[in-house]
Amino acid sequence: MKYILETCVDSVQSAIEAEKGGADRVELCSNLVIGGTSPGQSLFEQVREHTNLEIRTLLRPRFGDFCYDKYEFKMIKDEVKMFRELGADGVVIGILKPDGTLNMEQMKELVEEAGDMGITLHRAFDVSKDPFETMEQAISLGIDTILTSGQKNSAWEGRDILAELVKKSAGRIEIMAGAGINPEVIAKLAPYTKAAAYHMSGKIVIDSRMEFRREGVPMGIPGFSEFEIWQTSKENISKAVQVLREIV
Repeated sequence: MKYILETCVDSVQSAIEAEKGGADRVELCSNLVIGGTSPGQSLFEQVREHTNLEIRTLLRPRFGDFCYDKYEFKMIKDEVKMFRELGADGVVIGILKPDGTLNMEQMKELVEEAGDMGITLHRAFDVSKDPFETMEQAISLGIDTILTSGQKNSAWEGRDILAELVKKSAGRIEIMAGAGINPEVIAKLAPYTKAAAYHMSGKIVIDSRMEFRREGVPMGIPGFSEFEIWQTSKENISKAVQVLREIV
């Protein structure tokens, strides 16, 4: 069995570290601290310039739910076109209807716009009403990968649904385990679920280069320090790759 390790990154340096660690590809985004939003063109181009990794771009216009208005949908569709023209290897997308089902009409438009790029259905899947129906819909659309925690807070908690998804998918679509993934979890999940693809950030917290620090002036989410940088660790990715090699 061939295993895939995808690293979610939101900076050029994180992508470089992922490649050094042996990742197969990156899911490129911005703002990982809020679950990821769409990356900009310059970030994509720099990751392409400084690594040889396969790049799938996350397309998510904002934080929050996955039910989008007509303006947000147009943004996503425009970004699919833009990243296809820029040479991305794939896109990571997902749109739900208010009733929790996959928005087949809008997803079909995005899949058609993607052309021959790879397509991952992101964790909108994990808040959909029926994971097995959603999987079948994704397969019918021609999507090749589902990123999922098994509809739980972490992939380990969702291991039973992950195992069932892998079984019922029967090789028709890749089930990629994500959320709370690290080398130790992979070592337990792989034999339990039979999943062959894993998604992790492998991040560590790095101290800011700032010497002068104005405390008490938060720029974003309260409780998060402005002087901490989240960055993928080459060592964390390398350990995960080693675990996957040993399983083989």
